Amino acid sequence: MDSPLFAPIVALVAWTFVMMIWMYAVRFPAMARKGISLKGRVGSKGGDLDGVVEPQVQWKAHNHNHLLEQPTLFYAIAIVLALQGGGAFWLNVWLAWAYVGFRVIHSLIQATVNVVRWRFFAHLAASICLFALTLHAAMHILHVHH
Repeated sequence: MDSPLFAPIVALVAWTFVMMIWMYAVRFPAMARKGISLKGRVGSKGGDLDGVVEPQVQWKAHNHNHLLEQPTLFYAIAIVLALQGGGAFWLNVWLAWAYVGFRVIHSLIQATVNVVRWRFFAHLAASICLFALTLHAAMHILHVHH
C-alpha cells in the first residue's frame, strides 16, 4: 500500500533527526565549555542542563523534546488516514504537509530567537491542521465522509 500521506510522515521524522543533530552539535561544545564530561553526571535527564549551559543551547533540546510529543499524534492519525484511503483526499495531504511545515517553522523559531508569541502561532496553526486530520479520520470511521 502506498499513500501520499507517507511523505509528510517521513519528512517530519527526518526533521526530528535534523533537530537532534543540531541539539548535539551545540550541546556537546557547551558542556565542554562548562567542564561537563559525558562520563560525569549532571542529572537524570537533559533538562537538568537548564541553567547550566546557555539557554540558546537548550532551546534546541527543548524543541527536540517537543517533536517527540504532539507529532506522535500526527503520526498516528496520518497512518490511520493512509490505511483508510484518506490519503487520496487532496485536503488531507495538504493538511499533513501544512502540519509538517508549521512544525518546522516552530522548530526554527524556538531554536533561534525563541519568541514565545511566534512559537504559539506556529503551534496553533499546526494543531488546527492536526485537528482537521483527526476530524476527517473520525468522519471516515463514522461513515459520514464518502
